[in-house]
Amino acid sequence: MKFVLEHLSKSFEKKKVLRDLNFTFEAGKIYGLLGRNGAGKTTLFNCLNRDLKADKGKFYIEAENGVRREVVAADMGYVLSVPTVPEFLTGREFLKFFMDINEMSVKNPKSIDEYFDDMSIEPEDRDKLLKDYSHGMKNKMQMLINIIAQPCILLLDEPLTSLDVVVAEEMKQLLRSLKPDRIIIFSTHILDLALDLCDEIVLLNHGELEVVEKTDLDSREFKDKILAALREDGNE
Repeated sequence: MKFVLEHLSKSFEKKKVLRDLNFTFEAGKIYGLLGRNGAGKTTLFNCLNRDLKADKGKFYIEAENGVRREVVAADMGYVLSVPTVPEFLTGREFLKFFMDINEMSVKNPKSIDEYFDDMSIEPEDRDKLLKDYSHGMKNKMQMLINIIAQPCILLLDEPLTSLDVVVAEEMKQLLRSLKPDRIIIFSTHILDLALDLCDEIVLLNHGELEVVEKTDLDSREFKDKILAALREDGNE
């Protein structure tokens, strides 16, 4: 499976944020979408999630046999940098509600407690109100509903930046386990995090996407090439 972007563009008044993007993402990989703050990463994600309408261009899914189809809502999961959860519900109530409204589409559902176990959410926290969850726990809940929904494309907008070391490591292990048969696009402005987690590095700079080839993740020359681009100004 491939996720193909063709001539995708987005401007805000006179400011060109995305400039005629053409790119193909392939299943089974985690892509690090790397760019400085303000480079346009969130704008790109919002266009792909159809929260924003692109000025021009299109994107679609291409199967292994070459057949193309439109991206539908069920194909796309989006984990925001600031978790958005219904804080008036408990963790258990939220999961039950989500599973009930998606009953026909969830494949091979587990019990609610099994899902909590998968995310290392302790039994004493499962019936707490979400408003009392830490940032990391809210992030886990946001990730969990995307795991349950099983979208084939997962957009992650700076999801690990403000997490503690333990939770961040748990999330990285989880993302690695989700790679097969999925396209994961991980937005970050932190080079070392991208190098640690991602199979491919894609640089968003001046509104354009570029694959940064890497033969050795520890190569000083490789890191210098990315850092040089990230020092240049971008606008979101």
